[in-house]
Amino acid sequence: MSKKKSSFWSDFKAFISRGNVVDMAVGVVIGGAFGKIVTGLVDYIINPLCGLFIKDGALDNFKTVLKEATVDAAGNEVAEVALKWGSWIQTIIDFVIVALCIFLILRVIMKAREKIDAKKKAEEEAAAAKAAEEKAAADAAAAEAAAVAAARQAAVEDAILNQEKLLKELVAASKK
Repeated sequence: MSKKKSSFWSDFKAFISRGNVVDMAVGVVIGGAFGKIVTGLVDYIINPLCGLFIKDGALDNFKTVLKEATVDAAGNEVAEVALKWGSWIQTIIDFVIVALCIFLILRVIMKAREKIDAKKKAEEEAAAAKAAEEKAAADAAAAEAAAVAAARQAAVEDAILNQEKLLKELVAASKK
């Protein structure tokens, strides 16, 4: 009873070569690229449009400074401490756009899948109906064949009875 040991690399190769892992990797790469597109949309289109209505010009500029930037005694600059809520709003806009796009893509995919499933179901129902029709035709043919066989058997039995009757008459006529 020997248990075959698998090596790290063979396990890794099996893991990587599974279709769902490859699909997931492709999805991550495409998702990253799509994220860049959405970020560009927000940065280069939506923010400038918002800038028309905002005094500071862009959402990124909105912040609440908690502690101003200072220069200490040694001459080192200490960065400001600020809540960058404009950037946060921009990130929320990015998320909403990505979520909307993913929703639309999934909706199209689900509609297509429903149509394909409905078509498969209709084909299966048609095949089942055809099979039932063929079975009914085969049952009818079998019943007809059985009826023909029964009629033949009845005709053979009648012929035998007639032969017995004729034989009896011949025997009776030959005795007279």
